[in-house]
Amino acid sequence: MADTKYDVLMDLLHTPSPSSMEMEIQKKWINYVKEYADEIRTDHVGNVIAVVNPDAPFKVLLAGHCDEIGFIIQRIDERGFIFFEKLGGINLKAAIGMRVTVLGYQETLTGVIGVNAQHHGGIKGDIGVQDLYMDCGFQSKADALKKVQIGDLCVLKTEPEILQDRYISARGLDNRTGAFIVAEVIRKLSGKDLSIGVYGASTVNEETNMGGAYFAAAGVKPDFAIAVDVTFATDYPNVDSKKLAEVHLEGGPVLAKGAPIHHKINRWLEKAAKDKSIPLQYELTPDATRTDADKMRYTGKGVPVALVSLPLRYMHSPVETVSKKDIDKEIGLLVTMLENLTGKEDLNPLHDDV
Repeated sequence: MADTKYDVLMDLLHTPSPSSMEMEIQKKWINYVKEYADEIRTDHVGNVIAVVNPDAPFKVLLAGHCDEIGFIIQRIDERGFIFFEKLGGINLKAAIGMRVTVLGYQETLTGVIGVNAQHHGGIKGDIGVQDLYMDCGFQSKADALKKVQIGDLCVLKTEPEILQDRYISARGLDNRTGAFIVAEVIRKLSGKDLSIGVYGASTVNEETNMGGAYFAAAGVKPDFAIAVDVTFATDYPNVDSKKLAEVHLEGGPVLAKGAPIHHKINRWLEKAAKDKSIPLQYELTPDATRTDADKMRYTGKGVPVALVSLPLRYMHSPVETVSKKDIDKEIGLLVTMLENLTGKEDLNPLHDDV
């Protein structure tokens, strides 16, 4: 991948960032985006916000979360085996037999998630988190406690892969792609004569409580906000297409439609897509989006929101997969929409557009 911007994404994907432990990835995000932002802000929960044109009275917030799902150590038995709880909605069946990176309080180490041999019955039926454990090679509880403790975090140990120079496969594409897209939007808007202020946030804790987005929006007080996340692609075998919207890799960014979504923001996004011949796809969020958009809506006097998502296969597995073309199209969509804004837009749905 010769494109330098994708080198940045790959570096983010190599950086463990389980929810509540995003400090290292946030430092890398700052290091990349600081050259292009007029201002960098941080807050007490760990968000980073890159600002372009901070003096503009009309403000738009983009939020892409940088945290990933993982595990949190619950207990260690007398033989040194580690038991854990889920940190976010991790797919337990996909984790069986995988290597893990344990972010211990003394050191980072490798372990494996044990699996019953097929000769001994293998895996049968549904499993719960209480059925799994990690083997890090410790011989006793005392041995383990020299390096790890209750509450330490862990992630699956995988390497990002490029498939046919068109797809990226990795754990945690949900949603380090979102944080990356936000950074790229800031880079492309740098130095432009904008009529609005753009606040690009790499938010924390989305996979567990969405608190980062709440604090980001509460601090910025934007006129409107867009959550930049991923959504379920349905273009692979065994997907029940009757239950889900048709979403394809390389089909373009996905706009949400439903009660939480502000119609005017979607119209501005659709106009930008038409201007640049960017294909769009749609998904339904009837009552809630289950993304940062939900928390941002309820800050201050209320914030109008939209959700722009990247099609993603194999959600919450170690091999999530996205298309580079979709990433580029989404960046172009957001940049164009923001450049088109005059700063005089009226968000009231009962008023005609300005």
